[in-house]
Amino acid sequence: MKDCRLFYIEGKWVSPTIAHDFTVINPANEEPLATISLGGTADVHKAVAAAKRAFESYSETTPDQRSVLLGRIIEVYRSKMNIMAETISREMGAPIALSKAAQVPAGLAHFLEIVKVLGQFKFEELKGSTLMRKEPIGVCGLITPWNWPMNQIVCKAAPALAAGCTMVLKPSEIAPLSAYLFTQILHEAGVPPGVFNMVNGDGPTVGSAISSHPDVAMVSFTGSTRAGIAVASLAAPSVKRVTQELGGKSANIVLEDADLETAVKEGVQSCFRNTGQSCNAPTRMLVPRSKMAEVASIAKRTAEATKSGDPFTEGTGIGPLANKAQFEKVQRMIMTGIEEGAKLIAGGPGRPEGMTKGYYVKPTVFGDVQNDMAIAREEIFGPVLCILPYDDEEDAVRIANDTPYGLSGYVTSGDIEHARRVAKRIQSGNVHINGARVDFAGCFGGYKQSGNGREWGQAGLEEFLELKAIFGYAVASTK
Repeated sequence: MKDCRLFYIEGKWVSPTIAHDFTVINPANEEPLATISLGGTADVHKAVAAAKRAFESYSETTPDQRSVLLGRIIEVYRSKMNIMAETISREMGAPIALSKAAQVPAGLAHFLEIVKVLGQFKFEELKGSTLMRKEPIGVCGLITPWNWPMNQIVCKAAPALAAGCTMVLKPSEIAPLSAYLFTQILHEAGVPPGVFNMVNGDGPTVGSAISSHPDVAMVSFTGSTRAGIAVASLAAPSVKRVTQELGGKSANIVLEDADLETAVKEGVQSCFRNTGQSCNAPTRMLVPRSKMAEVASIAKRTAEATKSGDPFTEGTGIGPLANKAQFEKVQRMIMTGIEEGAKLIAGGPGRPEGMTKGYYVKPTVFGDVQNDMAIAREEIFGPVLCILPYDDEEDAVRIANDTPYGLSGYVTSGDIEHARRVAKRIQSGNVHINGARVDFAGCFGGYKQSGNGREWGQAGLEEFLELKAIFGYAVASTK
């Protein structure tokens, strides 16, 4: 059992104002993994006050100085990548191969990209006689989830540091140990006291205190749409900026001219990656009605070949879900799909055969799904794929866009121009063509109830800046 009950405020590890122990559970065996403290409003006040004091000097640092700091962080981060991967796998269940190949490298990729952006970014630009100046927005509250810990912490903290902002991080209490290690990395790299602060806690207490705090200029939140609405409501009275990356129910359109075997196999694997706990997972596969039987056969074969098991066992394809509440939700949604009349192609309720402990679920595929079914409307956040038939391309685009979400989309075609045309019609913040992976130089964020604002790269940096116009800046002085 690790003892991680301290918070990080003004460059020091400090005890909570009031002790409130919380046990972190290993989802693979349901046994205690660590103890943290759940903070309160007083702890948030201390952290915000520290960040506010630090902002006075840190906001005046030069881009070159901040770039040097980021370089030191990158160096320390690289030295901790193996232990970070092990930490993530233990706290939220990602297979160790995925943690090493994607979970931890995602954080490094965001750091490396923001250094590139910072090296060429124009914080000041003359437009006629007016100086357009971009300045750090102030103290930022960062609230992050458990499913991709380093991706979601670093894609907020890195641009905030690059912009000259100070911050208070509230990581998920479900998977806080990677954030604890991340905080140690920043401390070792010499981040000035008060620039980065970390307070553990739950959303209704610490998250609410951050969102409503009058000295927090911006809240960057990643999580469920339900929680995002609460954050925005709490932030509204102080008119602070709120950026949100929320839920998704992404459509994967397999066009008539696609290589069906490849498209379906890759689509199933992408849906199941990270045990389906990705907000941009392609959970609705749209296929030509005439090919439904063939698609179902490929999807069944792929699902049954997906090995569910211990995160540290070689060959494990998907690990457990991250926590008990998520396990119970996914089980309920699988039963809902059966009750709604969707055709169960693979998987189903209960744990995989032979497993009696751990939050493991069967890789599940439903066929003949209608878009008005709950399993097609609601974000399940588990390895559950819905396959929906469409009549023609217009029907496919209509179904893809018939959702309250708009985070991501996927289009597969044997003709790149065909795929491009369809991709432009998808109402989502990003679209993947023919299985393309994410590009950290691009941007990430959603339409509709999938959020507002953008993260990653230059777009992510812009979110942490205020734009000031200084009129008459270039007018020659008169004698």
